[in-house]
Amino acid sequence: MRTVGVEEELLLVDPDSGDPRALAAAVLARAAQDDPGQDVFEKELFGQMLEFATHPQSDMADLGDEIVRCRKEAARHAGQIGCTVAALATSPLPVSPSLSVNDRYQWLAERYGVPTWDQLVCGCHVHVSVESDEEGTAVLDRVRPWLSVLRAISANSPFWQGRSTGYASYRSRVWNRWPSAGPTELFGSAERYHRRVADMVATGVILDEGMVYFDARLSAHYPTVEFRVADVCLGADTAVLIATLCRALVETAARDWRAGRPAADPGVSLLRLADWQAARFGLEEDLLDPVSLRPRPAPQVLESLLEHAGDALTETGDADRAAHTVDELLRRGNGAREQRRVLERTGSLRDVVTECVRRTQG
Repeated sequence: MRTVGVEEELLLVDPDSGDPRALAAAVLARAAQDDPGQDVFEKELFGQMLEFATHPQSDMADLGDEIVRCRKEAARHAGQIGCTVAALATSPLPVSPSLSVNDRYQWLAERYGVPTWDQLVCGCHVHVSVESDEEGTAVLDRVRPWLSVLRAISANSPFWQGRSTGYASYRSRVWNRWPSAGPTELFGSAERYHRRVADMVATGVILDEGMVYFDARLSAHYPTVEFRVADVCLGADTAVLIATLCRALVETAARDWRAGRPAADPGVSLLRLADWQAARFGLEEDLLDPVSLRPRPAPQVLESLLEHAGDALTETGDADRAAHTVDELLRRGNGAREQRRVLERTGSLRDVVTECVRRTQG
């Protein structure tokens, strides 16, 4: 059974005002003091962000337990220095990002200018194990049309700098300002994938392979396919759903490749439109169907995703739980809808942050 690991980026906020706090270095120091051997928490581009990574898991219940535990541990460490954590993909309240002390981050700021300072955004990255780079590249070619659906499910960033954006996932619009971000063309082989990455680095536009910010890519450090399309999810159950679907998509794609079934090629231009539609509306309106690339009601598209990956979900014992979580998600809405509902009820973005702090650990 393929293993899955999740990396989540959390926003550090003041527990009273909800304002982002640039205290990542202090939180990491506290974590190291409490547990000198810890390798879970890391700093990110800005001091208002904290990242954690789970261990590879084969059981989705175990993965969910670890995500909840890491979130609670992050909140505990943060609480010891006067802040807390929120699983928010963007800050609803105005913020002036504070660049972390790091030569790489300084290079980014100098190289890319203003867009770098807009990157106070938090994502959820899912690593799914693959047997080889050849299998991984075949997977990348075949999951492309489904990535926009993961975007819609995870959408959790409707507010930006104190105002409504009109988007369910505004984080994705900000993230795509990087020159290497977004959907990719077909690669066809691992050799062609690695040649494309090497050519991108050779242009000098990006610093190194770590800056290849494809929506899904081969990990440079692990034998995994890394899905980078999702917002950090408000609820841990949604994060587990994303991880579950990623693993099922990988297994389904790998089987299609081994069976000699070719990858569909709708073209990057249509994939970008599907991604925009998912970012704009989340699950509230039509998505572009991954097969036809035509508008279709979001519940039907999610049902198609469960059907497409159904065999893989059944064999890992995840089918019923995934279907139940999808039903719950459609009933209550994704993180973007939950945030908007709080604003509609209270009229306060500070209350939005307070509720999201509670939901992060719930």
